[in-house]
Amino acid sequence: MATRRIGIIVNGATGRMGYRQHLVRSLLAIREQGGVELAGGDRLLPELLLVGRNEEKLAEIAERHGLQNWTTDLDAALADDDYEVYFDALVTSRRLDNLKQAIAAGKAIYTEKPTAETFEDALELARLAKAAGAVSGVVHDKLYLPGLLKLRRLIDSGFFGRILSVRGEFGYWVYEGDWQPAQRPSWNYRAEDGGGIVADMFPHWNYVIEELFGRIEDVYAQTATHITERWDENGEKYTATADDAAYGVFRLEGGTVVQMNSSWDVRVHRDELVEFQIDGTDGSAVVGLHGAWIQPREATPKPVWNPDVKDEHNYHDDWIEVPDNQGPAGFDNGFKVQWEDFLRHVGEGRGAEYPYDLLAGARGVRLAETGLASAAEGRRIALDPLTEA
Repeated sequence: MATRRIGIIVNGATGRMGYRQHLVRSLLAIREQGGVELAGGDRLLPELLLVGRNEEKLAEIAERHGLQNWTTDLDAALADDDYEVYFDALVTSRRLDNLKQAIAAGKAIYTEKPTAETFEDALELARLAKAAGAVSGVVHDKLYLPGLLKLRRLIDSGFFGRILSVRGEFGYWVYEGDWQPAQRPSWNYRAEDGGGIVADMFPHWNYVIEELFGRIEDVYAQTATHITERWDENGEKYTATADDAAYGVFRLEGGTVVQMNSSWDVRVHRDELVEFQIDGTDGSAVVGLHGAWIQPREATPKPVWNPDVKDEHNYHDDWIEVPDNQGPAGFDNGFKVQWEDFLRHVGEGRGAEYPYDLLAGARGVRLAETGLASAAEGRRIALDPLTEA
């Protein structure tokens, strides 16, 4: 069987996510394993062209990983027919124009999210890609993680019966930056730079909810900027203007209610940084990004409320851990697995209809925009179906 080359422009390889998750843990890992195996037995091997603004950083990363091709000239990269895929991992404020250029240049598109700063712009990107017949993909990494793959198995098996509710807790304490450096970049906390936890996390919650539980029919959200003073990467104090916490309620088609708390101002007292509890008529589950525990209807204890007597029952012991059942290799990196999925789609010529496309990305931006509007207006807002660009 033959090994085929696929050229990928990696724009944003010097950034935190672009470098760690996409370049090192995904694309370079795929190269090291000999590429992606296609349906006919051929292998597809990524050939990378790094793009960025900082020549020194690009050269250093390329040398570190034995890569030959890098440039600060995006126009020249897009004009090169040897590279058929454009990937964008830049900050959101710089993404729109680059994606438009890449679509116009005839590239297949793969991009981080949010795909744009506004729903109008995100929908325009989806329409441009559709008109050009371009394959487009948006990172939906959470769906490929062990915990949510186990959750998918539970749902598909009918374990829950009718799903009644989902409660999600996400977040951790992000240091203000004065006496310990912050774990996140300072632009995340400035609305004028595209920051905010709603813009960052609601696109994630949109695809997790719609792919696992169903279409979101309406949204009610409250947001807050709990910590208003932070210190940037240079130790300079600044005013935090973006929301750093959001409390959302989403009602789904069919009646399931999802509650999601997202906060960068919470100290963790759970097994993972994000956990979901799913309660159904026939069983419940508590799922993180890696672990999953279940409690079937037949093994559910029968608590009795009596606040005057200490309850000695250990409710954690009533749950059963879900096994991996993934074979000796176990679960792979979620970002890498989706990259493989997208590259197979492109390499096998399956057409423009990739399931997690720019239209799916637009729905995520819409949820964020609607969540902010709900918080500002103090009301529940309905969402119409959005299945066509």
